[in-house]
Amino acid sequence: MTPNILKSTLLKAVQFFSIYALIALFYLWGISALELFVYKGSHFLPMGYFSLLKSSMFIDTVFWVQWIFIPCIAFVFIYFLNQRFAKILFGVLLVLLFAIHLSLISYYNTSLVLLGADLFGYSIQDIKQTVGASGGVSFFSVMGLLLVLIPLLLALYFIPRKWKAPKVAAIALPVVSLLIYTTGIAKGVAKPKLSTDFANNLVINKSEHFYSEAATYFFNNGYEVDIYADDYLGGPGAMQLVGLKSIDYIDDAYPFLRTNSKDDVLSPFFKPKQKAPNVVFIVVEGLGRAFTNEGAYLGNFTPYLDSLSQKSLYWKNFLSNGGRTFAVLPSIVGSLPFAENGFLALEDKMPNENSLLSVLKNNGYETTFYYGGDASFDGMKGYLKKNGIDHIFDEGSFPSTYKKLPANNNFTWGYGDDELYRYYLNNQAEDTLAKPKLNILLTITTHSPFLLHDNTYYKKKFEQHLEALGFDSEKRKDYAGYANQYATILYADDAIKTFMEAYKKRGDYENTIFLITGDHRIPEIPMSTKIDRYHVPLLIYSPMLTRTADIASVSSHFDIAPSLLNYLENNHQLQVPSQVSFVGTGLDTVRKFRNIHQTPLMQTKTDLVDFVMGNYHLNGNSLYQLDENMGEVLIENSEKKKELQAAFEAFKRRNGEIMEGAKLVPDSIYRAYTPNY
Repeated sequence: MTPNILKSTLLKAVQFFSIYALIALFYLWGISALELFVYKGSHFLPMGYFSLLKSSMFIDTVFWVQWIFIPCIAFVFIYFLNQRFAKILFGVLLVLLFAIHLSLISYYNTSLVLLGADLFGYSIQDIKQTVGASGGVSFFSVMGLLLVLIPLLLALYFIPRKWKAPKVAAIALPVVSLLIYTTGIAKGVAKPKLSTDFANNLVINKSEHFYSEAATYFFNNGYEVDIYADDYLGGPGAMQLVGLKSIDYIDDAYPFLRTNSKDDVLSPFFKPKQKAPNVVFIVVEGLGRAFTNEGAYLGNFTPYLDSLSQKSLYWKNFLSNGGRTFAVLPSIVGSLPFAENGFLALEDKMPNENSLLSVLKNNGYETTFYYGGDASFDGMKGYLKKNGIDHIFDEGSFPSTYKKLPANNNFTWGYGDDELYRYYLNNQAEDTLAKPKLNILLTITTHSPFLLHDNTYYKKKFEQHLEALGFDSEKRKDYAGYANQYATILYADDAIKTFMEAYKKRGDYENTIFLITGDHRIPEIPMSTKIDRYHVPLLIYSPMLTRTADIASVSSHFDIAPSLLNYLENNHQLQVPSQVSFVGTGLDTVRKFRNIHQTPLMQTKTDLVDFVMGNYHLNGNSLYQLDENMGEVLIENSEKKKELQAAFEAFKRRNGEIMEGAKLVPDSIYRAYTPNY
């Protein structure tokens, strides 16, 4: 091939590719316009349509231009080998990429969660269950996808035959793309900074988010450790951060091992009986503070829980440690680190621990787990069995007299809250002389697809509740798009009310401590901030309470087990380990707003990007300041950001050691507090 022919072929290749690239850009803009239109119909737009579209198109353009040089090089190389094959191959790839892009948009529209590397943290069976719950892949959804792709197919077929890109523009495109990629300008300018987290997520390019998260997961999954990190999170010679609880780790061979503090903050609120109390956890799927109890910024949709909170120890600024259900059991039961994809994902590689469950069982408690779905989901059953639980009652245990939730595309998660509570009450003996019990109930109704048997009743109740809240017609119209979600919240509140009223008639009621919380906040109702996903209530209610408290200080699921064990040890002489591996340091019962904890939060099974310390929240590389209602604002404070980054890196380093096989507790401590070892 002569130099002239080589030059001519190279130019033709770049020109042809430029046409493909420009078709992709214009189609991307068109999809963004359609995407916002769909959101407007199925949800609502937090800002004006064209303001959001402007931001979305800008982000699309930056995403497009920074990556275009890589496929350009590949196209030119293949074009020299076989021109026809290069055109067909890249046409097919464009159609495939846009099919994925549309699927990611559809997923977000359904769940209001950006799909990222968390996809790779679930088993095939778990994915099938989740897809089934959302309605599966229907004929109409496939036809809709094909219909939207038709304009792209027509453009790819006709436009390259009719139009040739100008030489200067064709050459400039990959050059500019390479410059933008190498300088890293795109990373700074393409991150949206709109009024709410919901608005930001609407305009984010869903493909860019997915591919960048996947790339980080597969190619940059290690932890960058700050050499000063241990100075912030404990260890020999640890620096004391003012107002924070410090943690002194005692053995490098066990990354989280520390001396149990023995702080007992619960005893001042209780009048204990002679017999050790029963402990009942009610973990409500999706119960977020945003719509729970007085002061909820979306309105109070849990009137019974609100009334119960006034008779309880009530933490209104409480945090779950995970953005999905995978984190709730290991956080509450074991106060455990996350490992790589959540502690439960370790399966048979889970290191031995002394948890709330195993320690209470070792002290004579009978332990039981109730769940309306399949307890194998997220590895819950394996974790509970490893901790020696006595009984697991899940979907397969319910008698035929119980009715499952309505099916969506022939799929149902299992049994609703009312059936779960009814089964529990019928199945649990009231013998006041029997051994004390630790019972954990995990609900499923307030989860997509948000279906109820008595849907008409609760839809009407939802409308009446909006009226009672005093919402105007415009606001009621916005809320109507989430009628199914709010209906299930009202239902869940009613179910707890019925459960508690029935419990009062039982002989063991007077000696029972109830803990009610959410596993995370429902993501299918738009969120205002990054912290919103983790903001859940905690109620500790018992007839044994001598006084109540409305607590504004911040604690998390990590802090429950340490405080409960210290209370039971102090009042009922339970044998509790002197050395523990708990991530949490115990509940804070101070009524005013403050945070003495250092709390890592894992949004999905692959996204460990959130850390709360003091009144600050680190999300990725962004720093937010928290207010007394757990609202937050983005701030610039480089010194404070460095403090949080160092503390977070220290946690991640220790967490990484668990991933590599480090133990939580010495074998001697594990054996001493593990029943039937």
